[in-house]
Amino acid sequence: MIIFGTKGYIYQLAILTLVCGQCGNPSAHTLRKRVSKFTLFFVPLFPYSTKHYTQCTFCGVEHQVPNEQAEQLLAQSATQAQQGVGQQHGANPFAQGAQGGQGGQPGGGNPFSQGGQGQQPGQGGNPYQR
Repeated sequence: MIIFGTKGYIYQLAILTLVCGQCGNPSAHTLRKRVSKFTLFFVPLFPYSTKHYTQCTFCGVEHQVPNEQAEQLLAQSATQAQQGVGQQHGANPFAQGAQGGQGGQPGGGNPFSQGGQGQQPGQGGNPYQR
């Protein structure tokens, strides 16, 4: 008795910000690759079908994407990731540290953080802490 069949695998390749063709909202879209493989005795042997899809995270609609366009979207996401690495660490207003006058200065930093700022109850600290 020979047991054979197919199995599908889904790989998430990237998350991109695109304008949805269905709802028209600029939202995050996941770029996914579906690979169907032939199996023999539950062991995947070779792929026989590969398709790329984007899914809108706002409305949930999926669109099939040609392989050439999927490669372009993947390259676009790689350039967006490289541009994001070059940003300064002080750009986040909620980051704790010595940049931007936060941390030890009264009134600076996260007002809901515990300790380290020398604030008395009722002086800009956490209003829910006793």
